[in-house]
Amino acid sequence: MFQNQNGELSVKKIVSTIIGGIVGVVFLALLFASFETIQAGERGLVLRFGKPVAVLNEGFQMVNPITSSILIFDVRIQKEAVQASAASKDLQTVTTTLALNYHLDPEKVDQLYQKIGKDYKERIIDPAVQEAIKSITAKYTAEELITKRELVKQEVKIALFERLKGDFIAVDDLSIVNFDFSSSFNAAIENKVTAEQDALAAKNKLEQVKFEAEQRVAEAKGKAEAIKIQAQAITQQGGADYVKLKSIEKWNGVLPVYSLGNSVPLINLQ
Repeated sequence: MFQNQNGELSVKKIVSTIIGGIVGVVFLALLFASFETIQAGERGLVLRFGKPVAVLNEGFQMVNPITSSILIFDVRIQKEAVQASAASKDLQTVTTTLALNYHLDPEKVDQLYQKIGKDYKERIIDPAVQEAIKSITAKYTAEELITKRELVKQEVKIALFERLKGDFIAVDDLSIVNFDFSSSFNAAIENKVTAEQDALAAKNKLEQVKFEAEQRVAEAKGKAEAIKIQAQAITQQGGADYVKLKSIEKWNGVLPVYSLGNSVPLINLQ
């Protein structure tokens, strides 16, 4: 009887030890589960039975793991690349690629979750970008989208800022990565550029011909002016006598072999 009693006591002790160990393990598990580390650039949204009750800042946090859970939101600047096709003012099809930099309002992640949820990119950002591109593209011709690229960018950025701020999403910057036009429009642009280059080359050639002609005219005028001045000098210095004198200066002293009559007009033998 004594041995049986000791045996019963030993079993009870073992069972109590096991139960105590299980309770301790559960307690430790709950204790460790109560702690959460919120990394830099994040916010933790505390949900109590599915309802947002608090926003946790960066650092070591503690919550009740039985009644609450934590959703992590990245509030750093994020990048979203979006493509959208739209019609320009002159009815050209334009595919625009944008790079949008944005961040969530750190203090409003609870309202963002209540209003939109975690899939805010698909539900809010992408449709907003599509809408902004279509509305702004329709205001410009295809050529103006290229020549006024910076203005187009600013208008799209402002439109997105106004559209997203009501959903607790802030626009930091926006870049137009590329405009892609139809093959027919690209061919037309290429032909236009070629024509402009040909016209410029023809203009330059015409300017060159004109310049060369002006040079020749100036040269002819110079020669004519020189002849005029020389003629005036001859007249002033005796005319025919002056011409004879110049001929004598150039004569080499050799008389012609054949002579007809008085064939030496430049020498007066008297």
